[in-house]
Amino acid sequence: MSQPEHRVSARSRPVVTLDDLPPRRDGYVELRSYAAIGDGRTVALVAHDGSVDWYPVPDLDSAPAFARLLDADHGGCVELSPAGPSEVSRGYVPGTNVLQTTYTTAGGVVRVTDSLNVGSTGLLPWNELARTVEGVSGEVPMTWRVTPGTMFNTVSPWIQDTEQGPVLRVDRVSLGVRSEAVGECTVGDQEISGCFTTGPGTEHLLAIVSTHSEPLRLPSPASIRKNTELTLDLWRRWTDLLDYDGPYRAEVERSALTLKLLSHDPSGSIAAAATTSLPENRAGTKNYDYRFAWVRDAAYTLHSLIRLGEQEDVHAAVSWLLRLAREQSPQLHVLNRLNGTVPDPGMTVFEAPGWQGIGPVVAGNAAADQLQLGVFGDLFDMVDLYVGGGNVLDAATGRMLADVADLICDLWRRPDAGMWELPEHRHYTSSKMGCWHGLDRAVHLADVGQIPGSADRWRTERDRIAAWIDDQCWNEERGAYVWYPGTDELDTSVLLHSISGLDRGARMSSTVDALREELGTGPLLHRYSGMQHEEGAFVACSFWAVCALAHVGRREEAVRLMDEMLALGSDLGLYTEMIDPEDCSFLGNFPQALSHLALLTAALTLEDRARS
Repeated sequence: MSQPEHRVSARSRPVVTLDDLPPRRDGYVELRSYAAIGDGRTVALVAHDGSVDWYPVPDLDSAPAFARLLDADHGGCVELSPAGPSEVSRGYVPGTNVLQTTYTTAGGVVRVTDSLNVGSTGLLPWNELARTVEGVSGEVPMTWRVTPGTMFNTVSPWIQDTEQGPVLRVDRVSLGVRSEAVGECTVGDQEISGCFTTGPGTEHLLAIVSTHSEPLRLPSPASIRKNTELTLDLWRRWTDLLDYDGPYRAEVERSALTLKLLSHDPSGSIAAAATTSLPENRAGTKNYDYRFAWVRDAAYTLHSLIRLGEQEDVHAAVSWLLRLAREQSPQLHVLNRLNGTVPDPGMTVFEAPGWQGIGPVVAGNAAADQLQLGVFGDLFDMVDLYVGGGNVLDAATGRMLADVADLICDLWRRPDAGMWELPEHRHYTSSKMGCWHGLDRAVHLADVGQIPGSADRWRTERDRIAAWIDDQCWNEERGAYVWYPGTDELDTSVLLHSISGLDRGARMSSTVDALREELGTGPLLHRYSGMQHEEGAFVACSFWAVCALAHVGRREEAVRLMDEMLALGSDLGLYTEMIDPEDCSFLGNFPQALSHLALLTAALTLEDRARS
C-alpha cells in the first residue's frame, strides 16, 4: 500500500500537531490523538500510539468490547506499536477512511494500515478490524495485545480454547484473532499477545473478527487482506461520486467522509457522534451519549450531500427519516436509535471512571421525549432539498407533511426545550425561526405540487411568525436577536437562520457582532450566554458564524474566520464537539457530525457567495 497523501490546505495547518501531543498518561491520551475508522455499521478510534481504544461491536450503539477511551484499567484495547520510542506520522489513504500510521525508530521504519473492512457486496455479516503492518526499512521490533474489556464493569471476559484456536468471549460477543507473521501468540486468562520484528518489505497482519449472538466466522488472512483492498476501493468509489471543486476541497472531502463514517448503513440513519460520555467540561457535569440519530443532523447532512452530488446515502437518509415521521406523526421525536426505534428517555450510569477519570459514563439520552419546535423546520428543509434535487414524494408522505404543516401553525405558540435541549421550556427565538422555516418550505412544496393542504393558512401563519420574531425577539439595545423574549442574553443558534433565509440583512449582521463580542474567544464561540463558564466553545457555532458573515455580505471576514477554524482541527482534519479556548484541547464526543456538517455548510456557502 502506498504512503498516504496529506491533503491539508496550507491555510489550515493545525495549531496542535502530533508532536505537540503528550504521551499516554494514566492510560489516557488527548482526544486529538484519535483517528476514526469505520465500516458503515460501527466506528473504531485509533490513538497515535497505535492503540485501538474504542470499538463497539456489532453496531456503533452496542456495548463496547473495547473501551479504554473511558476506562483505562478495565475498558480493553487492541495494541500494536513499535516496542521502543518512535516518531509518528499519519494520514488517511486519499479518498478513504482507512488510516495509515508510519513509525520511525532508531532501527528502522514501519507502516501500519488500519481498516474496518467491508466485503465484495458491502457490509460484512461480521465485524472485521484489520491491522496490516509493512516493514519499510531497517528492523523494527513490534508488540501487540488484544484484551477486551468489561463493558463498563458489567461482564467478565474469558477465553475459550477451541479446535480453531483461542476465542475471546465478552458477554454475547465472540472475538477471534486472525494473524500472519506476528510471532507466537501468548494466551492469558483474558488477553492474547505477541511480538515480532519487521524487515525491509516484510508484511504482517493482525485482525480481530467478531460476531454477536451467532457463530464466529474465522476468515483466512488472505481473505482479510482482500477485504482491506475492497474497503479501499469502496471508499474511493464513494468519494469519486462527490462533485465539488470549490475552496477548501480537502477539508470538504474529509468532512464528507467523516459523515459517511457515522452513517448506519443497515437503516440509513446518521449518528450524531461515535462515542458516549466524553466530557464537555473538565468537571464532569456534562457527559452525554451521542450515539443516536438526530433529525436535525439528518437534515443538515442531506443539505450538504445533495450539494455535493451524492445520491444513494441521500435517498437512504430521506427514506429513513420520512418513515419515522409517518410512524410518529403528527409528533416527531428529535432523536431516535440508529435502528429507528424510539429510545427510552432515561439514562444508565455505569461504574466506570470516564476519560481521564472525568465521569460519569452513561448510555441513553434524556432528550428523547422533549418538544423541540425547530425539528419541524429541519424536516421540511430536508424534504424541500430532496425534491429540489429532481425527486418526487409519494402521496402518503405528502399527506403526512400537510398534517405536520397544519400542526406547526398551532404548535409554534408553545414554549419548548429549544435546540440545546434545555430543561427550561421557553419561547426560544431560534425555535420560532425554525417554525417559520418549516412553514416557508411547506408553502414552497405546496406551490410546486408536492404536498396537498391549505397553503394559504401556512403562508399566513408563516408571516405571523416572522412579525412576532421582529416584535418580540429583537433587542435594540443589544443590537441583536436575543435568546428568548424579555432577556438580553444571546444564543448562537439564531445564526442558522441566515442560512434558512429568514434574515440576511442588517439585523443578522449586528447579531453576529454581538455574539462574537460576548461569547467569542478568538475564532471560537460558546453556545449561549453563560456557557463561557460551564463548557468548551461549540465548534459548529463558529462555522455558522462563517455562513452568517457570508450571507450578510461580509465575505472577507467569513474567509478569515473559516481559515482560523480550520487550523483548530486535528492533524487529520477531524473535530470533536467542543474546543477549550484556553489550550485548544478537544472536549465532547468525537468525531462530531454537527461540527463537520457546519464546516461543510460554511465551505459551500462561501462558494455560493463567491459566485453570486
